[in-house]
Amino acid sequence: MRLHRLSLTAFGPFGGTQVIDFDRLTRDGLFLLHGPTGAGKTSVLDAVCFALYGSVPGARPGGGALRSDLAQPLTPTEVVLELTVAERRLEITRLPEQPRPKKRGSGTTREKAQSRLREFDAAEGGWQPLSRSHQEIGEEIGQLLGMSKEQFCQVVLLPQGDFARFLRADAEARARLLGRLFDTRRFAALEERLNIRRRAAADRVTAGDERLLALAHRMAQAAGADTDLDDPSLPLPDLTVEPPRSGRGRTARVPAQSRGDRADAPGPGEPGFADAVLVRAAVARASARERLEIARSAVRAAEAAERTAAGRLEEAHERDRLQRRHADARRRAAQLAARAEDHTRMRDRLERGRAAADVAPALALRAAARRELDAARTAERRARTQLPPDLAGTDGDGLADLERRLRGDLGSLAAARRAERRSADLAVERTALDREARADEQTLLDTADWLAGWDAAREAHQRRIETAQEAAARAEQSAAQLRPAAERLAAARRRDVLDQSVRAAEQEALDARERAAAAHENWLDLKDRRLRGIAAELAQGLRDGEPCAVCGARGHPDPARAGTGHVDRAAEEAALADHRRAEDARGQAEARRQSAKEALVGAAATAGDAPTAELAAQVEELQTRHTRDHAAGADLHAAREAYARAEREYERRRDEAQQAERRAAARTSHREALDRERAALDEELRQARGESASVAERAGRLERQVTLLADAAETSRTAHACAERLQAAEAALSEAARGAGFDTPQSAAEALLTDAEWRALQQRLDQWQAESAAVEAELADPAALAAAALPPADPDAARTAHEAVGHRLRSAAAAQSAARDRCGELDRLSARAATDARELAPLRTAHERLDRLAGLASGTSSENERRMRLESYVLAARLEQVAAAASERLYKMSSGRYTLVHSDERAGGTRRSGLGLHVIDAWTGQERDTASLSGGETFFASLALALGLADVVTDEAGGTRLDTLFIDEGFGSLDEQTLDEVLDVLDALRERDRSVGIVSHVADLRGRIPAQLEVVKNRSGSAVRHRVPG
Repeated sequence: MRLHRLSLTAFGPFGGTQVIDFDRLTRDGLFLLHGPTGAGKTSVLDAVCFALYGSVPGARPGGGALRSDLAQPLTPTEVVLELTVAERRLEITRLPEQPRPKKRGSGTTREKAQSRLREFDAAEGGWQPLSRSHQEIGEEIGQLLGMSKEQFCQVVLLPQGDFARFLRADAEARARLLGRLFDTRRFAALEERLNIRRRAAADRVTAGDERLLALAHRMAQAAGADTDLDDPSLPLPDLTVEPPRSGRGRTARVPAQSRGDRADAPGPGEPGFADAVLVRAAVARASARERLEIARSAVRAAEAAERTAAGRLEEAHERDRLQRRHADARRRAAQLAARAEDHTRMRDRLERGRAAADVAPALALRAAARRELDAARTAERRARTQLPPDLAGTDGDGLADLERRLRGDLGSLAAARRAERRSADLAVERTALDREARADEQTLLDTADWLAGWDAAREAHQRRIETAQEAAARAEQSAAQLRPAAERLAAARRRDVLDQSVRAAEQEALDARERAAAAHENWLDLKDRRLRGIAAELAQGLRDGEPCAVCGARGHPDPARAGTGHVDRAAEEAALADHRRAEDARGQAEARRQSAKEALVGAAATAGDAPTAELAAQVEELQTRHTRDHAAGADLHAAREAYARAEREYERRRDEAQQAERRAAARTSHREALDRERAALDEELRQARGESASVAERAGRLERQVTLLADAAETSRTAHACAERLQAAEAALSEAARGAGFDTPQSAAEALLTDAEWRALQQRLDQWQAESAAVEAELADPAALAAAALPPADPDAARTAHEAVGHRLRSAAAAQSAARDRCGELDRLSARAATDARELAPLRTAHERLDRLAGLASGTSSENERRMRLESYVLAARLEQVAAAASERLYKMSSGRYTLVHSDERAGGTRRSGLGLHVIDAWTGQERDTASLSGGETFFASLALALGLADVVTDEAGGTRLDTLFIDEGFGSLDEQTLDEVLDVLDALRERDRSVGIVSHVADLRGRIPAQLEVVKNRSGSAVRHRVPG
């Protein structure tokens, strides 16, 4: 990699644009970069790093903070670097995210970061664009340089202070630096992966032991506290550790000195724990079965005692029952004897009730006749109260005669009532004629008023029709103008949209052309590189004894071999395919651009040159006028309909006036005929009404009188018939009472019994007889008599004895059930423990293997004698290469006194080993730590280390040639002779066609190095000056 030209604009302390020509400065291979503190020497190196990687080294600010505070607001911050890498001349342009003034209004806005990559095409004689993508440019530069930003800053921008600290640092600090440079993350990841797998295996083993420990505790609980598990000859597990309370818990081991007599008992995580748990399970199962047999014997003895006590209890209960029954029968017999008189009275009462039951129908018949007579007399009194006072004493026959006379008078009023209804109808008809006459008069008046305004209304309708016709004609004219105007507006809008589409299509076509050019260049480059290495590709097909396709020889003593970065046929064909796809994409983009342009031309031809806003205003005006005229013209149909309705109304009103006049002439003769008929009817009705207001009123009064007389006559006849029936019932009742043995009907009524009284007396007599029979049977029972002769029974004592025996039986059964459950639980837990122990064996083996591997990789195993981690082991090999490369230059800088060597001595304590660095002093022959070097010695030792590291990293990155290096500070600590030797070493770099830039304040270097780049600071921003001889 060689730098040619660097341009900085508004970057860091540089307010304007500054151009650095590295080709002039590196003509002699060595140049000096100097200037006062804060002028911007380091900013030049930052600009190189920013151009390559898009960021600055270390923790320095980026983005908007890179912009110079001294720059003009409209001047953008920009860095342009021109360099050659991998035989390709490139130009990288980067603009960080930065503020810029708004194009409209005041204030600023954020401008996004931009990147551009171009390549110089010698055949075309100009720059060809490659990419504008940050990611693509970063990937391209990373592949070409073969190193990250951190590696570049350590290898190309040699920070001497960092390497001086590297000389004095411990192994951990050296490991961090070397790890960043040589990317040993895969080895650290392998260590972490082994540790993760070891922890996972340990977790599985610990979980298995915890399950066994929990099972052991459960077996101990199931076995009970009286189980003998203290036999010292048995390898029992240590159960002083509490099992975890949750699935994620872990057991904690109890120290051996706190375990008492079981100090040697294996615990969770220790060998033999699973076997000890299984032994404990076997002992617990044997003890549980022995206790189960003992419990079964106890149950059998308790069952026999319980059967004996149950027989005695049953015998006591039976004797007590018989004795109680005999005593109860004697008591009941005494009670029956005391109630004998009551039994006799009840029997007599029941016999009298049976005799009175024969008289009951006659009693009921007399009661019914009396009730009917009372009801008839009450109805008769109520009917007579409605009659006039002069008729209150008239008998039934007289009332009937009067009723017949009034009904005759009522029949003679029927013709008069019909005449009265005809008179009322005539009055209604006469009123209707008067109402029709008034309505016709009002119709004639309304029609005369309406016809008086008909001429004016007709003229108004005609004017409305003419106005609507004119508006409809204007609406048609505006509609004809609106359609082409709307088409021009739509075309103008398409023209504006297509204009943006054409711009986007042109940009897309440009990007496609750039991608196609880049793909073409890539294909040509790969093709050229393949042709340069075609000999190795042909050599791959050579076979001993077969002729060469080029020279024909059958012997192949030294076939060509593919070098680093060789391109094969597949890579070339893939690049060619990419090129063809890019060309197809370019063609499609060109077609889309042409299609968009043609559409834009068509839209512009239709829309013309008028702005879209002007066309929109014209369309809006035409639309408004058309809407207004269309709304007014839409009233034409309604106006014509209104005029037609008005003409129909005119004809209707004129017809109604003529008909009203004809009805008035006919109504006069009809009214006169009605008046004559009504006068004749009024004389006839006056005679029929008499003193009443109307014939109907008089007829109604006669009808009410007839009804009252008929009711009174009927109730009188009914009362007389009921009195006769009561007399007949009284005679029948007296005859029935004497026949049943009663003196009077009243005594028979008193002897009657209700159904409830009858059933109650009969039930009490039946109970008496049943009770007497039962008492006699109880007193005669032989078993009760025999029990009564024995001493009184004591069932409570027998029950107490039986309960005591039952309690012993239940206790024995519970003990047997508990022993049986204990055996079952121990069998189940033992089976689970055996299964877990079998499953745990391969997990424990895998854990031991992973623990050994992880310990070796982490440097914590006793088998790792030097306690070196795997990553440290790999870095130690790299450090050994760096020390060897640095010693070549250090030997010359120190006049053959010092060389650097790698040390893999074991560090004390827990510090990392394997990354030690010592210096060998040829004058004393001693090997000592690099921290013992003086300040000047430390400088050129760190310089040699930096140069050696640059060589090793370059080789590691694929051999990318670094033709430009920068060395920052440190020369002020060297004496004159040492400074000459260091400069001789740097001059030796020129022999390898390298250019070295020294960044220093040392004034003596200005006289020793002719080519200089001076950075000068002032109020308007820093500037650079080239001082090159010739």
